[in-house]
Order: sequence, then structure tokens, then C-alpha cells
Amino acid sequence: MSPIEHLYIHIPFCPKLCPYCCFYVEEGSKNKNRAFLDALLKDLEVQAQTREILPRTLYFGGGTPTSLLADQLEYLLSGIRDRLPLHRLEEWTVEANPATVRPEKARLLKDAGVNRISLGVQSWNDATLKTLGRMHSSAQARTTVETLKAAAFEAINIDLMFSVPGQTQEQWESDLQTTIALEPSHISAYCLTYEEDTEYFRKLTNGQFTQDEGHDARLFELTMDRLGEAGYRQYEISNHARPGCESRHNIACWEGREYLGLGPSAFSTLGGERLQNVCDTAEYVRKVEAGNSPVFSRESLAAATLLKEKIAFGLRMDTGVEESLLSPWAGEKEHLVDIGLLEKSGSRLRLTRRGRMLADAVGEAFMG
Repeated sequence: MSPIEHLYIHIPFCPKLCPYCCFYVEEGSKNKNRAFLDALLKDLEVQAQTREILPRTLYFGGGTPTSLLADQLEYLLSGIRDRLPLHRLEEWTVEANPATVRPEKARLLKDAGVNRISLGVQSWNDATLKTLGRMHSSAQARTTVETLKAAAFEAINIDLMFSVPGQTQEQWESDLQTTIALEPSHISAYCLTYEEDTEYFRKLTNGQFTQDEGHDARLFELTMDRLGEAGYRQYEISNHARPGCESRHNIACWEGREYLGLGPSAFSTLGGERLQNVCDTAEYVRKVEAGNSPVFSRESLAAATLLKEKIAFGLRMDTGVEESLLSPWAGEKEHLVDIGLLEKSGSRLRLTRRGRMLADAVGEAFMG
């Protein structure tokens, strides 16, 4: 059995819950946080006893990992280092909120071996930040970027969001230009989606918010143009990087490689199965402390399912997929080439510029 090379750790705590967020998150507290960290490290110990974990990528997501107090963060980081061999680690990413990063936390992360920070800025416009329910200001975000640069992280990603209610094309272009001027190594630019069971979805359904697909498309095209002109490679639909600065962890997941997820709600893909942990921090802690598995859902992944996922995720990347993978859908493939949504590149097929605008629809053609 090959060792697990990719590890995701879900930190569910946020200082404030955003109205558009559909991830499993909750507000933390000092006592709750410590009990969770103890359970998380115990879960890691148990996992390491049953399978070899030799990570090449480590990703702390959430939630807001940097909402942990400095001493809690140090406890977690040192606990990871004590329990795992990290001599092959190439990329260690930690997601951060601009309101929760101070110089001491930045130094703590850097000294522990974290080499990539993903910063959830979302916008440089204070009115847009207020609409999104973010707790930081644009000024705080600028200060945080400078703090991270001063700590000399190898890679900094800035997360942005477009098609926010009330956001104009001019405001989005300003957000892009401001981000480019800060020279991060990576930029993630996502179109706002209205996920069920969120406040934003309720406002959409009752008419407080509206969607404009034409507006969304214009902002997406603007994003491709401005970031491309600035030297960023759109290696995935929503992700743009300087050469060599692509997210190795995310690419591994998109390519269908096995990974282990720890923490409440975390997914794993292991041994032909997709597993999910309980979506409740207190229950996760109780199960782990009692010596029970926190997994509540298991799905066997048939070869056909894995193939479809590989195609769907692969087509979102600029490298595309091997044309041979699409042989069961020869008719659909040729049609999409004929209408200019797919193009051939050697032995591979990839989305055209127009195809990127319709990436979800193209992927669905191969799901039947």
C-alpha cells in the first residue's frame, strides 16, 4: 500500500460566520478549541498506526485556522511535527483571515514550516466587504499582506470574489488591479455561488438578491484578461498563479490522488472509498476520545465514477485530459470540439476560452 502523501485538516472555528458560506463552521471558544485540538491530534495518531502517512502536501482549511490563539496554534503545529515525518513535505498551506493574523502568528507559522498562506481577502472595497459580512477592512487586509511578506513566506495566495450583490464591473476591476499591484504568487478568483442553507440563498429565493449570468460572464472574462496580462497562468478555472506557484495540494485532489482528511466534516479519498467525518465538532471530539471512528459516511467509488470525476476536474485545468479518457463519449467530444468549446493539444483535450465560460456544462456532457 502506497503512503498517504496529501493531508487535509479542517479547523471549523470562525470568529464570525459569513452569510454566503456553506462549509461546516462554528464560533470557537478557548476551552472548546483545546478539546478539539486534543481530539484532532489523537485522531492523527490513530490514523498513523493503521496506514503510512508521508505527506508531500499539508493543507489547513476551515473555518479559519488562524482564529486559533497563538498558543493553541503552536500546540497544533508542534503536535503535527511530533506525529508525522515531514522530511518530504513540499507545501504546507494555512488558510487565514486578515483580521486574525498578527506578526507573532505569522512568525509562528513560518518557523513551524508553513510555506504557503491562503488569505481570504475577497475584496478591497469596504462596501463589498460589508455586504459579504466580512469582519476585516481593506486597510487590515493590506496590513496583513505586508505582515506575511515580512515573514518571508514562499507563497501567498489572495482569495477574491466577484458577482457580489451590488458590486460593479469597475469595482471588480479595481479589486483585480489592487491585488496585482501587491504581487502575490497566486490569486484565486471565485464567482459567488448561492449555496443552499445559507443566508444568501434565502435572500436569492425571496427576491432580495438577483443573479445576472451576463454580468457574471463579463466579470469572469475581465478576470482572465487582467490576470493573464499580469503574467498569471489560469491553471484552473478559478485559480491563477505565477509560474511554479500553483497549489500542489489542490492539483493532487483535482487529479484524483488519495488524500486523508481530519476534523469534523472532512472528506478523505482512500482505497477506492470516499469517507466523510461527522459534521459536528462536539460529536467528533466524543467519538475520537472514546476510541471510535469519526467517519459517518462511506461511499465505494466505482471505476466509472472515478473516471467521470477525473474528467470533470481535469477539464477545469488548463492541461485538460487525455483524449483517450473520453472515448466512451466520442459523439459528445466531437460535438464540443466542433462548436468550439474543446480543442485538441497533442494527445489531450482542453477547454477553449469560450469553453472556460461554460466549464460546468462541458463537464456535465461526460457525466451520463
